[in-house]
Amino acid sequence: MNTSNGRWLAAVTAVIGAIIAAPAPAQTSDLTEIVVTARKRDESLQNVPVTIDAFTEQTIKSAGIESPRDFVAMVPNMTLVEVQNVGNSFITVRGISQARNSEPSVAVLVDGVLETNPYEFDQELTDIKQIEVLKGPQGALYGRNAIGGAIIIHTADPSDHFEGNAKVGVGNGLSEKAQVAVSGPIDSAGTLKYRASLNFYNTDGYLENTYLDHKADPYKDYSGRLRLLWQPSDQWSADLRVFRDRVDTTAYYYVIPRNDEANVFSTFTTPPNANDVTSPIQTNNLGADFRDVLDTAVKLDYNPGYGTFTAISDYNHTKEIDTGDAYDFRPIKTSIAYNAFFTFVPPSLGGTFDESQSQFIDEKTYSQELRFTSVKAGGFSWIAGAYYVHTERFISTGNLVDRGLGIPPVYETPRVDPNNPFATNTSVTFLADSQNNNAWAVFGDATYEFNQQFEFDAAIRYDEDSRRNTTDTPQHFLPDPTAHTGEVRHATFDAVQPKGTLRYKPTDNLTFYGGWSRGFRSGGFNQTGVGAVAISEGKLGVHDLFNAEVANTWEVGAKSQFLDRRLSANLALYHTESRNGYFFFYDSVTSTQNLGNLDATYKGAELELTAKATDWLDLYANFGYTDGRITRMEDPTVVGNKPPLLTKNTVNAGFQFHQPVGDGLTGVLRLDYQEIGRTWWDPYNVTSRDPVSLINLRAGVEADRWTVTAWSKNLTNKIYNAEFSPGGFLWRAPPRRYGVDLTFKF
Repeated sequence: MNTSNGRWLAAVTAVIGAIIAAPAPAQTSDLTEIVVTARKRDESLQNVPVTIDAFTEQTIKSAGIESPRDFVAMVPNMTLVEVQNVGNSFITVRGISQARNSEPSVAVLVDGVLETNPYEFDQELTDIKQIEVLKGPQGALYGRNAIGGAIIIHTADPSDHFEGNAKVGVGNGLSEKAQVAVSGPIDSAGTLKYRASLNFYNTDGYLENTYLDHKADPYKDYSGRLRLLWQPSDQWSADLRVFRDRVDTTAYYYVIPRNDEANVFSTFTTPPNANDVTSPIQTNNLGADFRDVLDTAVKLDYNPGYGTFTAISDYNHTKEIDTGDAYDFRPIKTSIAYNAFFTFVPPSLGGTFDESQSQFIDEKTYSQELRFTSVKAGGFSWIAGAYYVHTERFISTGNLVDRGLGIPPVYETPRVDPNNPFATNTSVTFLADSQNNNAWAVFGDATYEFNQQFEFDAAIRYDEDSRRNTTDTPQHFLPDPTAHTGEVRHATFDAVQPKGTLRYKPTDNLTFYGGWSRGFRSGGFNQTGVGAVAISEGKLGVHDLFNAEVANTWEVGAKSQFLDRRLSANLALYHTESRNGYFFFYDSVTSTQNLGNLDATYKGAELELTAKATDWLDLYANFGYTDGRITRMEDPTVVGNKPPLLTKNTVNAGFQFHQPVGDGLTGVLRLDYQEIGRTWWDPYNVTSRDPVSLINLRAGVEADRWTVTAWSKNLTNKIYNAEFSPGGFLWRAPPRRYGVDLTFKF
């Protein structure tokens, strides 16, 4: 028996054993039914024929969920890679993955408003009421880019009376956090209510840069959210949300190992190894990364009695500038650039040098959704709507001369010295493109309940995404001689996304479902000229344009509840055919991050068990398995390989112990275990990462108005790489983190 299966069976055995040994329940009043909004209406989790992992407000608090990485770590067949800079975080769901500068693999909604920019996803989660993770294509309702699923986040609602809560904490890495949220009515009638929250987090970092004798990953985050809810009558409501986030951190602290550290050129002969954790971080530039997010949304609802008319308007502005070392991420005198690429530069022009890099992304979106949601009449209900989003996007990427005097950020134009092209901090390469995109969609969903046992749901959506890309790169920086400054490229991507699901409920606590769905993810533009560079380097499948992805999925599943909802068991089986999925290609010549396309198939299963073994012990154990293979790519040698970012299996298990200890106090102990199975990173499968096992532990004391919690993430201090990127780049995952938090209500 292999180690992964052994741990999984042990976890399942522990759950079943605890249930069998548990005494009969004294009461079940706290076992409330979970209500979700997966189909854009309130429904019982047990009734919805979709694979859903729901995290209630209590679970969010008890598990210490403070960012997307925390809840993703508890979902089977789902992984998250945070890498390079704060805006780059890649979700993989059942093998459907994401890459740098790509469209997302899941749709993310906050309070019913679709996030339009994947660069805003990775943020601190403060004052959150519920999180729902839907798996499988959800494009029929949530549109393009919901090809792998959807994440629905509900922030805490404004309250009818004044209330507040706060959290402060300290931890290793000289980390500190402070959060506060207040809510209540504004007018005496209580028709206008507010909720405001602020978050601050700061750490000196956890990973050591051995060359600079400095932490490689300092991080500072300021964020705030304001919600105003106006309900002048039972028919009308208006919900205004303003969110602001500022992150100050670093970027590009990659590691590229050498089997002979004294031999600079051994970089080229060292076999790629995703499991190498011996080579240190040793960039000579700490780098910088600043991300700003502003999101403003208004949601209007009108219910005349026969249904609800909804209008959602959103404006988002996200921009990020990041600088840092360039390939091969080493001190100047030991770098490849210094010793091989630029030895020809004469002393009169400054002599040989290393390279640094800078990337700037500035994106604005305006979106509008209109829909009608009917009430149920004779077992029939329906939804119809339309959606539009306008996107203005600018991206620049380039390398600079690095002679150890820091790295200036480069925005819309390159840094040029007319007297010396190799002067310190001038641009060696520079690519810039701007986009003006318009996407629209119409959608509908109809549900008919034949009787108490059978229900059929049919949904369909048509999405069209029209993109216009303008080359802003100065002519002498273009790597393709056939390209020119001001060149305009057009492309339109569209698809119909149907979905059909049949649900069968033989009893109130047992649900079977099955169906077919299609997901669609837009294509787009790589930066002008990189296709020619890729061809010159013999890289097949990478062009200036990458195609849209379409995925067709069959799925069957079952949900069950026993012992008055004290035990639940869910099972799902699926098979997905993906056409034009993404793969990532990094071009070290231009420091650009590009996408190509491939076809793949995925098949797998998920089993989830949760149990309230006793009134003081809760347990859960989840297992996910995905098998995938590439079926087509321009380079035929990869056919049969594992698709990029595929993780073979995941295990999520844990328990929470809560026991009164007297004087109104309750002791709480919680352990969460995650195993991320073998993971492949690129179409060529040059290396794979061994399974990674992680443990989070929390222990505390709760009173009516306050809680003190000691916590640790990655308790066993597992040292591993969060990512292997083609080219041999390794991104080190965070080591053990620990601290103490104090929360209180007022």
